[in-house]
Amino acid sequence: MTLYIAFNAAMATTAAPVPVTTGTAIKTMLQIATPATKMIKPVWWGISFSGFAAAAPIVCELVETNVAATVTAHVAAGVQPYDDPGALASLMTLGTSATGYTASAEGSITATRHADLKQVAPTSQYDYLWPLGREFKVGASKFLRVRVTAAAAVNATCFVVWEE
Repeated sequence: MTLYIAFNAAMATTAAPVPVTTGTAIKTMLQIATPATKMIKPVWWGISFSGFAAAAPIVCELVETNVAATVTAHVAAGVQPYDDPGALASLMTLGTSATGYTASAEGSITATRHADLKQVAPTSQYDYLWPLGREFKVGASKFLRVRVTAAAAVNATCFVVWEE
């Protein structure tokens, strides 16, 4: 099985990825859309904030949903093989209602399953690596999202590494 990685930005080339503002309402920072024939296992995810003052913690979720957010679509180069540079392209669905980042609309979700939920200081970072064999599984035709809810807007960078 191959591991893949995506960030909440276009894949970096000549400059580092640009952090994205959280805003002050719930916001999907990164979304991975599984195709109808494939589930995935997230193995590692993380988020970091560039807040400059102590403020209320930011609620950070890694969650499976049944409805897509409207996002900036990732292109194939935005979903990179992580452990095998010669691997085939990811099978995840790309598009503005599929795999992408920086949601402009959250959609009307009717079902969720949380893989992780933390409150993180806006001047800090968080990441989690599942123990081998204990990974969360995201079903076919579902959406894995990194969502945040912040009291004050700060910039954030996040990533997910998954196996497919």
